[in-house]
Amino acid sequence: MKNEIKLVVVVFAIFMVGCAVQQTRTKSSVVDYLYPKRSETIVQPEIPTLNIPIKVGIAFVPEQATRSGGTNIWSGVTKLWSGDVGGSSFTEAYKIVLLEKVADNFRKHKFVSDIEVIPSVYLKAGGSFSNLEQIRTMYGVDVIALVSYDQVQFTDEGLLSLTYWTLVGAYIVSGEKNDTSTMIDTAVYDIQSKKMLFRAPGTSNIKGNSTLVNLSEELRADSLKSFEEATANMISNLDLQLSNFREKIKKQPDQIKVVYRNSYSGGGGGAFGIFDGVIMLCFLVATFVKNTSN
Repeated sequence: MKNEIKLVVVVFAIFMVGCAVQQTRTKSSVVDYLYPKRSETIVQPEIPTLNIPIKVGIAFVPEQATRSGGTNIWSGVTKLWSGDVGGSSFTEAYKIVLLEKVADNFRKHKFVSDIEVIPSVYLKAGGSFSNLEQIRTMYGVDVIALVSYDQVQFTDEGLLSLTYWTLVGAYIVSGEKNDTSTMIDTAVYDIQSKKMLFRAPGTSNIKGNSTLVNLSEELRADSLKSFEEATANMISNLDLQLSNFREKIKKQPDQIKVVYRNSYSGGGGGAFGIFDGVIMLCFLVATFVKNTSN
């Protein structure tokens, strides 16, 4: 009888190990931030007027509630054993680091005069365009790049995790199969007209293994690495979308109005560029006439 009970326990343990899955998700949404469900205001975008060079702000939209869970008791035991007490590794300090990388991509373009990295604390959940107007007043920006993300992490305990019944196995056997998927999206809006100008997504998928004891540490490392990869991928797409946007301005002037500031001298044929060209032409003509008369 005792042997039969032991056999049932072993079979049950194998079943639990083979099926255990833990999931953690962190996300933020531009749609929920700009168009909250509780709002009854209908947003009517207008034709944007861009003052070149433009002043750009960039910020992460507020994070939504984190969801995590497992399919069975074994996942809860694993979480407790590994010391995972929750909390996102995607801190405000790390967000600023990623935003600076995106900002550097904007700074290399002549039609951008300045770019401000805005801390998340200045964005209210569901703040919508009224919140953006406040940011516009505070930072003096014309355009805002809103960055959102969606990251899901899965942990699947494979058959190797049977060794967790021994203390040594929990420390040295990589029985945890980790899968981290991340998407980062940047949506660029003209604040005054409430019009989205363009967007650029970036994705990443990382697969890894870990022991039971260092599961929490490995998940955090995979999380940050996946955010970095998704950001790098998004920046590459951002370059392409910026080029397409410049072409759109040229081909569809009725959809986006462009006004050149007096200080602008690059790319778009601003006032300074034309004035300097006329002065140079007059100088060359005068020099030619003088040489001919001599």
